Amino acid sequence: MENHRLVLPEHLNHFGFLFGGYLLKWVDEIAWMAATTEFPGCHFVTVGMNEVSFRKSVRDGSILKFDCIRKRIGNTSVIYNVAVTREIETIFLTEVTLVRLDDNGKKQALPKP
Repeated sequence: MENHRLVLPEHLNHFGFLFGGYLLKWVDEIAWMAATTEFPGCHFVTVGMNEVSFRKSVRDGSILKFDCIRKRIGNTSVIYNVAVTREIETIFLTEVTLVRLDDNGKKQALPKP
């Protein structure tokens, strides 16, 4: 799955750079969208990101590209690789793990393909 975001003034910190929290939110959202698109009708929560390391600063007006590719499917979870780039420059990479939950908040097996 591919998506894009425009960095606006409200996303910036007092130094004029993108707040890391916004980037993490967008990464989480794109992984969740990938999981719910791939497994319609399932409810997912994010349980972790393997690494949080901001490689480059981002300024107002930047267009960020998010590439989300499934890495692995487990019994109750799915892992996606998420890469964030600006033009040709990678600014952030991580693996996002999401777990399927039932209506009571308990782990539930993913449907078989």
